[in-house]
Amino acid sequence: MTLQQEVIRRLRCKAEINVDEEIRLTINFLKDYIKKNDFIRSLVLGISGGQDSTLCGKLCQMAIDELKSETKEDYRFIAVRLPYGEQFDEADCNDALEFINPDKVFTVNIKEAVDASVKSLKLAGVEITDFAKGNEKARERMKAQYSIATMNKGIVVGTDHAAEAITGFFTKYGDGGADIMPLFRLNKRQGKALLKALGCPEHLYMKKPTADLEEERPALADEVALGVTYDNIDDYLEGKKIADEVRKKIEAHYLRSEHKRSLPVTVFDFYNI
Repeated sequence: MTLQQEVIRRLRCKAEINVDEEIRLTINFLKDYIKKNDFIRSLVLGISGGQDSTLCGKLCQMAIDELKSETKEDYRFIAVRLPYGEQFDEADCNDALEFINPDKVFTVNIKEAVDASVKSLKLAGVEITDFAKGNEKARERMKAQYSIATMNKGIVVGTDHAAEAITGFFTKYGDGGADIMPLFRLNKRQGKALLKALGCPEHLYMKKPTADLEEERPALADEVALGVTYDNIDDYLEGKKIADEVRKKIEAHYLRSEHKRSLPVTVFDFYNI
């Protein structure tokens, strides 16, 4: 088995999908998980205005709407806006929220908390880089979502999908910290196809993906940071043959980020005992 075949097997990405079936599978998954765990009354998700959170948010709201209709009980989808100061793509975030139409929206500006963390570290003699500060932002967003979920009998929804998981392009215990990952298995172009079928405004899923965590390189495109395109990654995940140079870059990202896709290491993971 080649590494490409192993990655595809592990991340469960299909070469082709039936869009309507994937939409229904995701909605049913969310509903069934909530029904099995009857302490859950809400789903909580950070909304950035990008493709992944827009898709995930729409499917969460659809699942909650169906649950409320079927059970006549009080469930809620809570969308959380988490800007650091002013958000450069504010209009896109508002458009995403209009498309999702969430039951409840909270806005938590993380700037003061992140800046306080950076200051505390500096006082302790630890000066962090701009890149590391970006991870502070992602972890503060995760923390805020968990606080909201705690106070609303909820769980935190993550947006991780196959094209993100393969490269480890997320912050460990930041945007990678969640209770449920409804999009796991889909790649980037498949996510676009779902949004198109759901009637999403085109500019929300055609915009250049960016984590926008770095201040020295604001709105840095994911594809620039990774050194490969999402089309390259999607082709790889769909089992297509791609240029060796590109394949090696993708596989290097995958191998280097293995720790992000695993639970904390124990002696039993490291030694054959």
